[in-house]
Amino acid sequence: MIDISVSIELCGSQIKVGSIVGETNDTACFSYSKDYLESKESHSISISLPLREEPFSPEETRGFFEALLPEGYTRKTVAGWLRVDEGDYLGILKELGRECIGAIRLKDSSAQDEDMPVYKKLTQEQLKELAREGIQSSTKLLTGSRISLAGASGKTGLFYDESKGDWYIPLGDAPSTHIVKQSHIRLSSIVTNEKLSMMAAELLGIHTPESFILDTGNGEEEDVLFATKRFDRLFADNPKVIDGLPVPYRLHQEDFGQALKIKSEHKYETGGGLYLKKMFDLLRAYSANPVEDTLKLWDMVIFNYLIGNTDGHVKNFGLLYNEDLSQVRLAPAYDIISTVIYEESTRDMAFGIDGIYDIGNITRKNFEKQLKENPPINEKMIRAMYAQMGRKPSEAQIRAIMKSMGQ
Repeated sequence: MIDISVSIELCGSQIKVGSIVGETNDTACFSYSKDYLESKESHSISISLPLREEPFSPEETRGFFEALLPEGYTRKTVAGWLRVDEGDYLGILKELGRECIGAIRLKDSSAQDEDMPVYKKLTQEQLKELAREGIQSSTKLLTGSRISLAGASGKTGLFYDESKGDWYIPLGDAPSTHIVKQSHIRLSSIVTNEKLSMMAAELLGIHTPESFILDTGNGEEEDVLFATKRFDRLFADNPKVIDGLPVPYRLHQEDFGQALKIKSEHKYETGGGLYLKKMFDLLRAYSANPVEDTLKLWDMVIFNYLIGNTDGHVKNFGLLYNEDLSQVRLAPAYDIISTVIYEESTRDMAFGIDGIYDIGNITRKNFEKQLKENPPINEKMIRAMYAQMGRKPSEAQIRAIMKSMGQ
């Protein structure tokens, strides 16, 4: 029998919102608890899971919660460490769900542990192992700290003490502050690629989280990690303290796939799925500032095209909630790289622009036609946005980038 408790952090406090109950993964359903529904402060945990008394179907339940898990080989490796079938998404979630993307937390309702929060300091040798050993090493950290991070790349969540430069594994109820990715197990020079792409985006006015390259050795690919500060974590003026370290609040987020009920295996658009239109429609319906967020999303889409990022699928765009879930905004840009520099990468964009997928066949006219379908953007704004994203960086900006990269 499956009985998993689902809670969320609101303003720093854990609140139970409901449970996932059923005989198997195929019959398990999520439902909000009566107490949560009766609270005047309650809000839905996803646009795809609105507040209601009736349980959500197994398909609706799986669509949202399975998207919290790692994908591909990472998921297979995690399942192996946990000794569960990789298709058993709830079996994996009840083990890894203590620390997810956003503020959701899951655990077996029958679990007796109290999830005592602890930060365990990582040695330099352990950081080197994480960089050099790839998915096996990150999976070991994921399972040991019960962290579930969506996506297919080798990564884990860690706590970073910026004042001392020390790294910690968060255990129990302790939240992480950074997502750390490996380099050499993915594509050549991908850490440098992502850092340069994020810096270029920031120079063009796109909101990106803080990030940096962590060198654990001599700067070779097997020595470096890419650390991104979590935008779904927030430090209060007087934060709680664990093991002498300040603890951030968890902020809730969900990706567009979860919000639009698009399964992870369908995150790349095929057959004219109109993902882009659906994303803009969702912002107009739910964003606390739909005009601003519409413009920001278009900046991200245009930038992905200009740098040749064909991996900008719906799960690589997100929605960020405020502390009490009462408002939702477009999340900062993340997971931005130039994919077309790699021969093995596809030339098809993750979703169509005016129905065109091949990046080599997409033109400014396609963007203009697509943009006209998304009011309140007018033709003048279209030209200005495209020109802004396509402008040549100044020599001073190029020098600043090169200096930050140690060149």
